[in-house]
Amino acid sequence: MRKLDLDRRKLLARALALGAISALPACDYEDPAHPDLADKFLLAMSRWNDRVQAALFSRHTLAPTFSTAQITNPPRFNAFYDISQAPVVDPATYRFGLTGQIQEKAPWSLDQLRALPRTSQITRLVCVEGWRVIGQWSGVPLRSFLQRIGADTTCRYVSFQCADGYYSSIDMASALHPQTILALDFLNAPLTPPFGAPLRLRIPTKLGFKNPKSLMSMNVGNVYTGGYWEDQGYNWFSGS
Repeated sequence: MRKLDLDRRKLLARALALGAISALPACDYEDPAHPDLADKFLLAMSRWNDRVQAALFSRHTLAPTFSTAQITNPPRFNAFYDISQAPVVDPATYRFGLTGQIQEKAPWSLDQLRALPRTSQITRLVCVEGWRVIGQWSGVPLRSFLQRIGADTTCRYVSFQCADGYYSSIDMASALHPQTILALDFLNAPLTPPFGAPLRLRIPTKLGFKNPKSLMSMNVGNVYTGGYWEDQGYNWFSGS
C-alpha cells in the first residue's frame, strides 16, 4: 500500500472517530419498540471509537506547541460549576494520594512534587464544546513520576480523583506520553483554584475534560473506572 493511501485511511478513521465524539453527547433518541436500542448502539459506537483512537495514538507524535505571543489572554475558566465554587485546597496540608499497582504508596506533599525535575509547555486545550485556548503549563512529567513511585506501567489505566468531586481516567499509553504532565504552574505562576490548584493533569493529546483539576489521588490498575463526563455518555479515549 502506498504511504499516501495509508495516510488518507488514517485521516478518514480519525475524522470518523472525532465525528462520533461530537455526535454522542447530543443524542437523545429512544425507539418506543426497543427502548434500549439507542443506548446499545451509542455504547457500541463509543467502544469502537476508543479502539480506533487508541490504534491511531502514538507516543512519538506530539501535540502542536506555540509561542508566548500566541497564549490566550485572558485565560478561560471552564468547569461544571461557577468560578466562585472552585475548590480551595490548603497547600501546606496537601497530600497527593497513591493507590493501586504502585510500589511506593506514600502520599506526596506539594513541596516534594515541586522538588522533582519539571518541564514546561505552551500547548492548546481543546474543549468538546468547540472552543480552544492556548496556555503555558509546567510540571512533572507523568511518565517520570510513575517510574519514580514504581508504578506498574503494564497496567491499562491511570485514574484520578479530584477535590471538587470530579474524576477521570486515561490509558497508560497516554499517561506515558512525553507531553503528559502533573502541572504545578500556569502562566509561570503556581496554579490558582479556578485553574486546578494545587495540582492538575495536563494532557494536550486529549480533549479538555480529560485534564482533571485539583488532583487529590491517583490509581494505577486494570479496572476501568470511567470518568465524570464519560459516565454520562462522552467518549472515553477522547483524543484531540
